[in-house]
Amino acid sequence: MKKALVIGAGPAGLTAAYELLTKSEDIEVIVFEESEHMGGIAKTVSYKGNRMDMGGHRFFSKVPEVNEWWDKMLPMQAMPAADYRKLGISVPLAQDGPDPDKEDRTMLTRRRVSRIFFKRKFFDYPISLKFETLANMGFFTTISVGCSYLASVIHKRKENSLEDFYINRFGKKLYSMFFEKYTENLWGRHPSVIAPDWGSQRVKGLSILAILKDMIGKKLPGKKNRKVETSLIEEFKYPKLGPGQLWDVTADEITARGGKILRNHKVVGIIKDENDHITAVKVEHDGVTEDFTGDYIISSMPVKDLVGGMNDVPKQYADIAAGLPYRDYITLGVLVPRLLLENKTKMKTIGNIIPDNWVYVHDKGIQMGRFQVYNNWSPYMVKDLENTVWVGLEYFCYEDDEWWKMSETEFAEFAIQDMINLGLIADRKDVIDFHEEKVKKAYPAYFDTYEHMDELVAYLSGIDNLYCVGRNGQHRYNNLDHSMCTSFEAVKNILSGAKDKANIWSVNTEKEYHESK
Repeated sequence: MKKALVIGAGPAGLTAAYELLTKSEDIEVIVFEESEHMGGIAKTVSYKGNRMDMGGHRFFSKVPEVNEWWDKMLPMQAMPAADYRKLGISVPLAQDGPDPDKEDRTMLTRRRVSRIFFKRKFFDYPISLKFETLANMGFFTTISVGCSYLASVIHKRKENSLEDFYINRFGKKLYSMFFEKYTENLWGRHPSVIAPDWGSQRVKGLSILAILKDMIGKKLPGKKNRKVETSLIEEFKYPKLGPGQLWDVTADEITARGGKILRNHKVVGIIKDENDHITAVKVEHDGVTEDFTGDYIISSMPVKDLVGGMNDVPKQYADIAAGLPYRDYITLGVLVPRLLLENKTKMKTIGNIIPDNWVYVHDKGIQMGRFQVYNNWSPYMVKDLENTVWVGLEYFCYEDDEWWKMSETEFAEFAIQDMINLGLIADRKDVIDFHEEKVKKAYPAYFDTYEHMDELVAYLSGIDNLYCVGRNGQHRYNNLDHSMCTSFEAVKNILSGAKDKANIWSVNTEKEYHESK
């Protein structure tokens, strides 16, 4: 039998392992995971009965193969009727399948609500042009936004940076209000020095024109069949127990089919022969290092670490990999009895809290990037749904930053003060409990040596039995479904014997989000 060594048990790694095991009986599969958890950044952490989603993961895709995969792992089920009524959603006439109160392997349909919090006012995200938005902006700001957008339509910038990308689509005024500060918080760099690639991958197709088309499309006949930009979707799927549930189920399916998943096994080296063929990976576990031989190497580990641990890499490629930047992530789960933010929407929620999944923070005096309201992701994420609100405060940083080096208590005090300054809570005494989670290399960044990434891709593609998949495996800020698609393509190449890997690297490089045919 051939042997496939899969590095990383995140969405891309687990997808690749499962696909190999279900589509071939002649390949042994071993997955190496540095941590105890399945799912990578898409894991779910449980703390005293309250669950945390690292970054917030909406399960939405226009790729049929991905949707079929999710439905197979976690069948769609309705919530209990009582929960529908509390959320103000019409109860379905029929509920097929097991009762989700008793059946954990369940995917729920959730309402998508994301807004921007700016000067203690809520603005829709993506920005809408409804009356409430214009009223919050004020007359003169609205006029300024309109003139600025018209100027951007008439005089298009050459898109050399992320700043150019945003101004071309929203105008300079909206960019300065709703994109500039948040982007700088996220990446630690001003948008003027970040490559535009990130915008083309993450907000592809989104612009003032797209928003206008969507508003008009909702009023026209046949609106259910209209084409919708990804950032404008109104509902999504979500595992009952958080995103990590899907990957825990996938891991179980892999082991049931004979695959091995070695937790707490960190890949620290890649061994190549004189023909640039990988013969083994070096794995560290409990202080002991062991070499594992394999025929195929599927890597979702950060490109920087992959190349850094590889022998005999030409200097020009080693330097590109060593200079690739990442942003790290800290989230603080904070349990409070209530939020002071008033629900002024028409959407009913349990406890009448704001209906948002997450909120982008754009106040210039606040370092918090976003905050999540876990109650709204799934009713099953919060232990005491009726009497508590479980909030995730998100911060973006580097490993050597002051925040990263703080103790959990020190960081909690800092972040809770941000909550008070934003008006989410009145006093430190309102906090019942908190829990911190850190994620290294959560976001591959688009500056420094990234401009030479194509050269590194060409080199890695020339290693005949190496397949780079997923967000970190390709140093590309992919959505969850795109990460899975890179693994679909890698497995197709392995099984067909295809040598050209362009199909793996071309996932999510189109000008449009993947459209179903």
